[in-house]
Amino acid sequence: MIETALDFIAKGVPLVLAITLHEAAHGWAALRLGDDTAWRLGRVTFNPLRHIDPFGTIVLPGMLFLASAPFIIGFAKPVPVNFFRLHRPRRDMVLVALAGPGINLAQAVFAAWLIRAVDLLPTPVADWSFEVLRFAVLINVVLAVFNLLPLPPLDGGRVLTGLLPAGPARFLMRVERFGLFILLALVIIVPMVGRYRGVELNPAEWLLGPPVNLLVDLIGWMTGLD
Repeated sequence: MIETALDFIAKGVPLVLAITLHEAAHGWAALRLGDDTAWRLGRVTFNPLRHIDPFGTIVLPGMLFLASAPFIIGFAKPVPVNFFRLHRPRRDMVLVALAGPGINLAQAVFAAWLIRAVDLLPTPVADWSFEVLRFAVLINVVLAVFNLLPLPPLDGGRVLTGLLPAGPARFLMRVERFGLFILLALVIIVPMVGRYRGVELNPAEWLLGPPVNLLVDLIGWMTGLD
């Protein structure tokens, strides 16, 4: 029981910080670039409690953990951004979108640096701390890469919309209403169909695996870890 609780904390704390600070970074970037919508709603803060979605941040990850799911996902309350209030909407849309994955990568690098100090702790605490920090590196890199997929409503879709000419950008914005269904198909439905047919189909892993491994290796190199 105690081991299960400690394992839940080891994964839960990094996950909550990763998904809530991701949203906070969007609000902070928008404020710096001219839109105070999130600030007026009290969302420009790195206090995770202001961004927690009861289901997406607590219930869903908890259910997946207790069910021993092969992956744990979650989400926070989206930070509202009025792109038309930004100083330069098309350019600033890209910067606001990149702020979320950017803070995730910063958390991953910080966690990797902290791993270097784990050996200074007593053995039981060091082992548990290593698992917390190792998961923090991994979940932040996964969230950064996942959110940079070029599909609205993900951040990568916002970036692509801001970079494309007006015509293709409007088309991509119209695709946004189908974005959630496309993501569910990639992450859940296609793998389920594959298992039913006896075929290994995991497009999310195919898309995320190579860049995640590359970034984890790069962060390890940057911080002097093996």
